[in-house]
Amino acid sequence: MISNSKYLSENIRDMSQDFLVSVVVLNYNAGELLLNCIKSIKKSTYKNLEIIVVDNISNDNSHEICKKEFPEIKLIQNGKNLGYCGGNNVGIKEAKGKFIAILNPDTTVEPNWIDELISAYNEFGEGLYQPKILSLNEENIIQSTGNMLHVFGFGFARDKGNKVTDKTEEIEKIGYASGTCLFTSREVVNRVGLLDEFLFLYHDDLDLGWRAAHIGINSYYVPKSKIYHVESYSLKWSSKKFYWLERNRKYCLLTHYSKETYDKMRFSLVLVDLFVWTFYFSKGFLGAKIKAELEIRKHKEDIKKKYVELEKRKTITDRELIRNFPDEIFVPINVSQESMNQTFNSILAKLSRKVKEKI
Repeated sequence: MISNSKYLSENIRDMSQDFLVSVVVLNYNAGELLLNCIKSIKKSTYKNLEIIVVDNISNDNSHEICKKEFPEIKLIQNGKNLGYCGGNNVGIKEAKGKFIAILNPDTTVEPNWIDELISAYNEFGEGLYQPKILSLNEENIIQSTGNMLHVFGFGFARDKGNKVTDKTEEIEKIGYASGTCLFTSREVVNRVGLLDEFLFLYHDDLDLGWRAAHIGINSYYVPKSKIYHVESYSLKWSSKKFYWLERNRKYCLLTHYSKETYDKMRFSLVLVDLFVWTFYFSKGFLGAKIKAELEIRKHKEDIKKKYVELEKRKTITDRELIRNFPDEIFVPINVSQESMNQTFNSILAKLSRKVKEKI
């Protein structure tokens, strides 16, 4: 005999085939990668799709070529480069689907990717979901099995660079869903809000997941849904990328933590910042760090306004969230040497544990 809950779950899953899914692909000079991405989406076993390509004034004509090859897609051409956040928000606002998937143009997807994400949503409810992200160019190399958030505002992809194994994986709660491929419902978007356009690009997904967690909406990793990704096809690991990462990390710390929490963390944040300054200097990116700090000071009033807005919405305390944050972070070898990673993580872990005791 089937239990009522099981019957209900199966019934919902059957009904979900009728739900429109809007796939938003933001393009900026992605070239042939964009075409390959749309081709793979078209092969999805889930057919009730709306594909929206938003173009941030590409000069390689990739968006026009894509529209010519796939006339059924909806193409939106922005008048200027709105960044990752603004560009995707344009697509989200235009989306008609019950479900929305944000997908990078430098990805390809496995045919059942949406089926598995919807199945997970039906099982776990309102949340932000990401698939297993694998490297498009390196065989059997993982890019993310879920993104994690550290108490000092660092975000990182779990298992990045590791080889795929045959271990059994289950759907599990994570820090935040990767913006490379982020799946949710229109209801969740309405509750959490759009991507924060101040961030422009990088840590936008971290911010979204953090905002969601503070109102009781979790993020999940769905291993049976798989996509393949070319990492950082536009900026790669550059001074410009490090600028956005550091600027936005500082912004998130100042907007997400209550003043009480931030005051308890202040000394540890100063110590972490000294290490970050050293790291940026060693990489020749000192200018990027200085620029990031100046931008935060420049937008002090905007940050204050955002802080007040988020504090009013919180239903889950900083203390409740922080206790689940990992104490260490993962830094790819192509960013920093292993010896520096070990030293940094050793310091970070000690400071993280002390902060958790205080809060």
